[in-house]
Amino acid sequence: MSIVESSSVGAGPDQGKGEQSGKAGPVRLDGRLRLVLVVLLVAQFMLAVDFSILNVALPVIGAGLGFSLSGLQWIATAFALSAAGFTLLFGRIADLFGRRRLFLAGLAVLGLSSLAGGLATSPEMLLTARVFQGLATAAVTPAGLSLLTTSFPEGPLRQKALGLNGALMSAGFTAGAVLGGVLTDLLSWRWAFLVNVPVALAVLIIAPTVIKESRPAVRPKLDLPGATTVTLGLLALIYGLTLAGEHGWGSVAALGWLAAGVLLLIAFHAVESRAADPLVPVSVLRKRTVAWGNTAGLIAFLTETSLVFLMTLHLQEVLGFSPLSAGLAFGVLGAGTVIGGSVAPRVIAGTSTRTALVIGGLLQAAATLSLVALGTSPSGLWLLLAATFAGGIGNMLVIVGFMVTATTGLPDREQGMATGLATMTQQIGITMGTPVMSAIVAAHSTIHAGITTAILVNTGLVLAGTLTTVLFLNGRKAR
Repeated sequence: MSIVESSSVGAGPDQGKGEQSGKAGPVRLDGRLRLVLVVLLVAQFMLAVDFSILNVALPVIGAGLGFSLSGLQWIATAFALSAAGFTLLFGRIADLFGRRRLFLAGLAVLGLSSLAGGLATSPEMLLTARVFQGLATAAVTPAGLSLLTTSFPEGPLRQKALGLNGALMSAGFTAGAVLGGVLTDLLSWRWAFLVNVPVALAVLIIAPTVIKESRPAVRPKLDLPGATTVTLGLLALIYGLTLAGEHGWGSVAALGWLAAGVLLLIAFHAVESRAADPLVPVSVLRKRTVAWGNTAGLIAFLTETSLVFLMTLHLQEVLGFSPLSAGLAFGVLGAGTVIGGSVAPRVIAGTSTRTALVIGGLLQAAATLSLVALGTSPSGLWLLLAATFAGGIGNMLVIVGFMVTATTGLPDREQGMATGLATMTQQIGITMGTPVMSAIVAAHSTIHAGITTAILVNTGLVLAGTLTTVLFLNGRKAR
């Protein structure tokens, strides 16, 4: 049976038979759903790896292709701008024109752009490949997540699927750092791009045979004014954050771009309030689950990814570890996220999403705070490993709780938009974290003192996110 044609797995609105939320779903995975889950998780894991796989290879890439020192940052920025800026637009396009269609098209672009990056002979060619990799990520991530949420009904199955997705996504960030170091040291930095090609090809071959198309029966018009303002607003915001990380938060250019981004996003809200077919209905933005669920997710991604940056600085700049050794040290963080992703659905099912968010936030905050005790000698490595392991479990409880909360209570026809919002939250959080913490570290006379202050700020942000969950999310038990 088709994953979108049968009511047992949440019929999509393309069949014109009502919404998923009112229909009973399966209580356990059958063979076909397992295959659907594997295909979607492999794609999401590959995208997560892409976020971090080039970090340790940047100096080698710069030397090989002739990048200037200031130009190296654009290898990451070109990707982040397109990935974060276009996510919400592509999430809605997935709803309107077909989630599977966009998922497959994005994977094809990812495979081709990765091949181009691996064969690049100039900085311009590499940066163009990174832009298209970012666009592919902006298309595949929300399309894949909406296929996941429409394939599995609200309840234990969706929680389990999102738990596995979150665990593999966070593990992918860690695996990317390790894999990037291994490939660069043993083969070439080019394999950090080329490794995507066979994986994308395998998913492209298998996916059409197991995933059915999902799209509305009646296709509304695309909200072009809304799409334009939100995309330009996000691009300006991300660019401003990048400039702030490079030149400091007092930079006139950074503040100008940040202000432009905020004004464009305000204009987006005004446009959506009047649009006949809005990109994101204002009524959806006013839902507590959407608004505060995404707030929790933003803080979770901002704090954990920036903590990895801080600990990378500690390992390499304070303790003198090599890039490969520093990457391997984060293997325990990956193990923690896998465990957290496995435990999160059980915590949610046994209590509520709010309880999972609060427990995860408190655990992450405690683990992060303990890192202020790190000294300048390698003897503190055991503390770093234990804290990142525990923090990974806590962070994953928050991320899974965020994904369940932000996609619950919405009909199938809005799942691409909901997962687009959630993915946008993820991308902005990842992009914001490093510039914020980098500016804090740069403001101190020594790296160690700057890292300590940034850890305290990081802890405060986690606690602030937990507090918003307590105050603004209800405690309805997950069913």
